[in-house]
Amino acid sequence: MTKERIIIESMASDLKRVCLGLERKSDKMAERFLAEAEKRRNEAVSIALPNYIKDILDKVSFLRNNIYQSRVAEDCLMYSVLLQNFARRK
Repeated sequence: MTKERIIIESMASDLKRVCLGLERKSDKMAERFLAEAEKRRNEAVSIALPNYIKDILDKVSFLRNNIYQSRVAEDCLMYSVLLQNFARRK
């Protein structure tokens, strides 16, 4: 398993947990895993990735400002699935 794949899959997992936390109204859980996803994002910046994955990584940083909006949980789930598909294809 490559370092790139581990980082991307970990970020996908963290985003899925953010979604679950928001759906369960567990704000602490959502904030904690969003912080973890941001750490993974910072690790992934130095890796050569396709542009569409870089766009997803950029959008993750904007989630922090809007975490309590209703659409954020759906966005987190969508980004999670896209990242997971990318990692599994590698």
